[in-house]
Amino acid sequence: MDYTNILKDISTYPGISGREESFSKYIKGIFDKYCDETIIDSFYNVIGIKKGSSEKSKKIMIAAHLDEIGMVVTGIEKKGFLRFSNIGGIDPKILLAQEVVVHGKKDIIGVIGAKPPHLLKDTDAKKAVKIQDLSIDTGLSEEEVKEYISIGDFVTFKAEPFLLKNKKISSKSLDNRGGVAVLIDIMEKLKKIQHECDVYFVATSQEEVGLRGATVAAYNIRPDVAVVIDACHGAIPEVAKDLVFKLGKGPAIAVGPNLHGDLTKKLIDIAKEENIPYQIEPSPGNTGTDAWAIQVSRSGIPTVLVSVPLKYMHTTVETLHLNDIKYSGKLVLKFILSIEGEIGGILCC
Repeated sequence: MDYTNILKDISTYPGISGREESFSKYIKGIFDKYCDETIIDSFYNVIGIKKGSSEKSKKIMIAAHLDEIGMVVTGIEKKGFLRFSNIGGIDPKILLAQEVVVHGKKDIIGVIGAKPPHLLKDTDAKKAVKIQDLSIDTGLSEEEVKEYISIGDFVTFKAEPFLLKNKKISSKSLDNRGGVAVLIDIMEKLKKIQHECDVYFVATSQEEVGLRGATVAAYNIRPDVAVVIDACHGAIPEVAKDLVFKLGKGPAIAVGPNLHGDLTKKLIDIAKEENIPYQIEPSPGNTGTDAWAIQVSRSGIPTVLVSVPLKYMHTTVETLHLNDIKYSGKLVLKFILSIEGEIGGILCC
């Protein structure tokens, strides 16, 4: 798979939590190329089904969320400035001077303005930035703004992907469009391989606001086993090494009560046997991923978590290593093939 171009393509597409409809249709078009059947459910989860060869096939769910963080218009001020609030986790410090797209009656480009340092009082310069003190400037008058934009319209970041040295790429929304790229990589390879189990590839919605799409999808699919692919924090300066993971050194396999012990060990064993680079992510509590919701769906689903290391999470310059997409896809593909016929006796915990 051309990892660079697929990431450039899907990372720029708007798909904010709660407004994934258009992006879900776009992802469905990609899934259609590799799956036997693809549907979009009532929650805008995209579900691609790859049928297995067994008449009594078990079901494996491979999930990665497709939604992104963003904003919502909360007010229209005099002279056309827009007040806004966040959708999902946004650090206000990253908002200053950002380019955005307001999705009103038509898409309108705007900027989040900031006072120049020349005009700041010493006391103001030392204060933390608050979202309620910021505004979006579209260049339009108040009358023009009200013609195209309404309170409640969604706002996404405008950012162009670009390559860094040593196979690294930066863009908005790589959390978790990187995981969606892994799904596409797996289904592309699986199309050429005979397999017993039915595989359900799920690009889930509304992860950033409460793991909602995964909750719905897992309940409806009722898989025997689930694999969640998400992002974890990449190593950056001045952050404790036990909280971050190196880019280019393979996916992080999570270990903790949210994840099935035996299946997690199987993932690790496969990585060793296949010489796939990997890292271990201790997760003593809530993983903050779709795995948290899927594990306790219905009567319990054995779940594992594979994460792509990602620097600068929830910013417009999220950065990952292309090799980690490849390693993650290979690991999960080998996992899918390894558990065929073996999952009947596996318990949730």
